[in-house]
Amino acid sequence: MPMFITLYQWTDQGARNVKGSPDRVAATIEAAEAAGMKIHGIWLTMGEYDLVSVSETPDDATAAAFVLGLAAQGNVRTRTMKAFTVEEFAEIVKKIP
Repeated sequence: MPMFITLYQWTDQGARNVKGSPDRVAATIEAAEAAGMKIHGIWLTMGEYDLVSVSETPDDATAAAFVLGLAAQGNVRTRTMKAFTVEEFAEIVKKIP
């Protein structure tokens, strides 16, 4: 399954409602798993981004739909990056002409 790293920033709404964030994170994990995703972890971070997650999804469209749904709730903005394992990276490098 494709792997993704997602960086989250709270919106003004999300910052005002930060005390509810742990419950929203738990609900997000449940919703992701119901969508066929596997969440490897979600971490609170310090710096430019407030949270980071690592997940696997059945396909790219599932990942895109999921983060769009999160953004539509209004509590976070996301930046999502497709990630490749070391083995996938080795196969990609072999394709360099």
